[in-house]
Amino acid sequence: MSPTPPARRRRLGLPKRVFSQVLLMQVVIAAGVAVLATGLFLAPLSKQLDQEAMRRALAIAETTAADPQIAEGLLTTPPTKTGPVQKEAERIRRATRAEYIVVLDRNWVRWSHPTTSEVGHIVSTDPSDALAGKQVMEIDKGTLGRSARGKVPLRDSDGRIIGVVSVGIKYDSVRAELIGAIPELLAYAGGALAVGALAAWLISRRVQRQTRDLAFSDISALLAEREAMLHGIREGVVALDRSGRIRLLNDEAHRLLSIDDEAVGRSPEEALGEGRTADILGGRVTGTDLLTVRGQRVLIANRMPTDDGGAVATLRDRTELEQLGRELDSTRGLIDALRAQDHEHANRMHTLLGLLELEMYDDAVDFVGEVVGDHRATAEQVTEKIQDPLLAALLVGKATVAAERGVALWVSDRTQLPNRLIDPRGLVTIVGNLVDNALDAVAGTLHARVEIELRAEGRTAVLRVRDTGPGIPAEQRELVFADGWSTKKQPAHRKRGIGLSLVRRLAERQGGTASVGEAHGGGAEFTVVLPEALTEPEPEPALTAPVETSAEEESR
Repeated sequence: MSPTPPARRRRLGLPKRVFSQVLLMQVVIAAGVAVLATGLFLAPLSKQLDQEAMRRALAIAETTAADPQIAEGLLTTPPTKTGPVQKEAERIRRATRAEYIVVLDRNWVRWSHPTTSEVGHIVSTDPSDALAGKQVMEIDKGTLGRSARGKVPLRDSDGRIIGVVSVGIKYDSVRAELIGAIPELLAYAGGALAVGALAAWLISRRVQRQTRDLAFSDISALLAEREAMLHGIREGVVALDRSGRIRLLNDEAHRLLSIDDEAVGRSPEEALGEGRTADILGGRVTGTDLLTVRGQRVLIANRMPTDDGGAVATLRDRTELEQLGRELDSTRGLIDALRAQDHEHANRMHTLLGLLELEMYDDAVDFVGEVVGDHRATAEQVTEKIQDPLLAALLVGKATVAAERGVALWVSDRTQLPNRLIDPRGLVTIVGNLVDNALDAVAGTLHARVEIELRAEGRTAVLRVRDTGPGIPAEQRELVFADGWSTKKQPAHRKRGIGLSLVRRLAERQGGTASVGEAHGGGAEFTVVLPEALTEPEPEPALTAPVETSAEEESR
């Protein structure tokens, strides 16, 4: 007989499809549970039947002991086969269908028994506990075989123990009840197994539809591809479940949001703290390409709901693009300032040329001195009050731009800042954003003026920027620090609403505050307080007394 061709051979094992595997496993589990439940039910059922039989025997014994004829007969008559104790005990036994009712005295002598020949003989089991006043329930073996017993003391009218009543229920009847319950129990187990198999089939069909009848290996490959894709892309991905809790973060999201895997299972507020970023992820702020700031990063967020009630949010890092946009704005402002300065310089040169042609040499000298003196005075005024070179250079440049825009930029007389800043670049960012914001606010107004006050109070730096613009309404004074909030027209290359948000975040990062109020005489006044922004001042060197020298030492 030729062997089976390889193409017709079949391997024994689990089926490949998810539907078949799930159905098979659930049917096996349902069958195992049914068998286990049957066994677990039979074990306590046997004990329960034994307990019921012993309690029934004890109840019959208590009823018999309470019969006054039993106690009276035990005290007044001898133990005989036809005595009153035997007759009354047999009557009760037949009425209760007990196997036996034995009445015995304190000498262990039987006064009643189903087998009349046993009357007058000593019992085969020890009744000491019952004679001591205790009630006894047990499964034991006596002259009539194995039985469930109940023993109680027999008392006279004065309450003295004069004997014991022992009642037995045939143990075979207890086992018969247990065996009789097994078919019914197996029927219930079979019904439960059939229901379980039907439920398993329905669940398997649902799983088949949801998995599109894929094999487990296909699902595993898809999950591996998804993990590789999520962690390989350079956009942050945050997945949330229907209750709004984070269930997935890729590597880029960890980096952009500065959180770790402990955030999984928590709400955005718990993981990130309250703020615009958490509101966007939670769906409380809606829209496309939403702008938010996380730490020092500028992010663009989009949120898409999913069919299961959750959502997937994507995050793009626009920090470098935002910096380039700001540099572009600064460059454009500088170009405009240079263009205006070039025009002004041409006018001045024409004036100087005219003075020279008119041979008004003294007036020409005075004119040149006046022009140069104005620039020198501005630079000296700034560097005298602000000793940090970065801040001084920034304000000198801002003063030039403000002058070309027709705005008077004034450094307050109260300004005094030593060169002891811990983070000068952070303060440069704060001052630059506030000054730019003030210049935009007063643009096109009459008598436009921006005043800067920057002073040190111990190790605390206090910054105030006042302008003569329209000011900010009281109900909007907190909104101006929100990410993406702006009243100005959006430029083509970037979004507004970042500068003041960065100011507050930089201040809070150093443990400080940023607020806005109304300036004296109208306009807005921004105040930034940065505690511990300066280092401790260095101690001044101690003055040493001059050393006296002798004439001989001087001659040497």
